[in-house]
Amino acid sequence: MAITDAPEDVLRFLAARGSAGERTALVTLTGIEGSTSRGIGTIMAVAEDGACAGSFSGGCIEKAVVAEAIDAIRDGDARLVRFGAGSPYIDIRLPCGSGIDLLFSPLPPAAPVGAALELLAARKPVCLALDRDGRVGIDPLPQGAMLSRWIGEAFALVIAPPLRIVLIGQGEELTGTARLAACYGARVEAYTPDEGNAALLRTEGIAVQHLRSSRTLPDISPDPWSALLFLFHDRDWEEHLVAQALKDDYFYIGALGSRKTHEGRLTLLEAQGVSAELRARLRGPIGMIPATRDPQMLALSVLGEVAACYRDAVMVGVQAKVEQCE
Repeated sequence: MAITDAPEDVLRFLAARGSAGERTALVTLTGIEGSTSRGIGTIMAVAEDGACAGSFSGGCIEKAVVAEAIDAIRDGDARLVRFGAGSPYIDIRLPCGSGIDLLFSPLPPAAPVGAALELLAARKPVCLALDRDGRVGIDPLPQGAMLSRWIGEAFALVIAPPLRIVLIGQGEELTGTARLAACYGARVEAYTPDEGNAALLRTEGIAVQHLRSSRTLPDISPDPWSALLFLFHDRDWEEHLVAQALKDDYFYIGALGSRKTHEGRLTLLEAQGVSAELRARLRGPIGMIPATRDPQMLALSVLGEVAACYRDAVMVGVQAKVEQCE
């Protein structure tokens, strides 16, 4: 189970409740005055019975948002409402003293919600156009950075595919990183030559396949929203696989090892004819915490770095190839 609801989870809530014949509303954060704990484009879904997915303030205004959403569902009218500073609701305040603008889109049709989920499942970004009059539809992605924003009278809600982390390796470095990444909410895929590691991850519901060859990379279907980590202490397993992976469109490619190990790995890649441009894509040593030797600490360190790079990749925008974040 993920730590919190991701945008995809909020859309799934809308789809599930709609399929059950329940009326719902999509609520979107479209403006901020001051500083808040959520960013523009954050979404929340509310059903007529008060059930909801997502949040805007960690509990400060959620009850008021749910009440407003239920009212919008019942009268069928879209609305843009300010909460916090400058709001007509003087009894509802954010502790930080800020104000946020929420667009309530009641009764979102099933077709665009379903289409958005299909695009995200296919690892493609999506743009939902939300009009002030309540229309919800799929639009082409805006040019430039993947930022949700007002474009004319419609709000472009841009949602990137969720973070996907592909792990190739063995040992506790592999299992620990896979477990933590799954808990975080990333889509995790593991490949390992160790049947014991594979069996353990399968019992925890993590997608894992047996790695049979050290010379041919598995069919992973790379995309710009995915990270690839090599977690081997035995470098014989990665020698050819890393060279192949550097040609693919991952936003992050990293390999386990010390600075000295990484320098040796780069020398070996150069000897294999891998270009300097491709070699520069390989990160090492990996992680935000230097020289950690504890598998648990390594997992936390690496996941933090990968998550930060994913955020930067989303901010950069849709490109044929996403540049490796610095």
